[in-house]
Amino acid sequence: MAANRVGRRYNHKVHSPNRGPREPGLHLQKRQARVTVKYNRKELQKRLDVEKWIDDRLAELYLGREAEMPEEVNIDDLLDLASDEQRVSKLQDILHSCRNNTDVFVKELMERLQGLQKQEELQNDGIEHPQ
Repeated sequence: MAANRVGRRYNHKVHSPNRGPREPGLHLQKRQARVTVKYNRKELQKRLDVEKWIDDRLAELYLGREAEMPEEVNIDDLLDLASDEQRVSKLQDILHSCRNNTDVFVKELMERLQGLQKQEELQNDGIEHPQ
């Protein structure tokens, strides 16, 4: 019978009796789950939050002058430096073309960098993954 076929259509969505409705973003969720197993989820989220904050703040600082905006502020390059003074100096070099006051941005970023791990250190040691 047609009603017993695998993959019946209801409201233009494909249903499978074993898996439930298939949504367009389902494959993406599975991929993200694998990434969070490989990496420390909490530390990865902290890093992503800082990266998003940097992007948002740079967009505010360079509003109307996006062509002058630095290509990126590499968190790992900043974390590689030995002292906060060196980090501040590097940030000032990166932001030299900004006409707005960057002192608040630099100060807040320095606070957010405290306790942040480099990208290569985010991988969990206890889980083996084939290369």
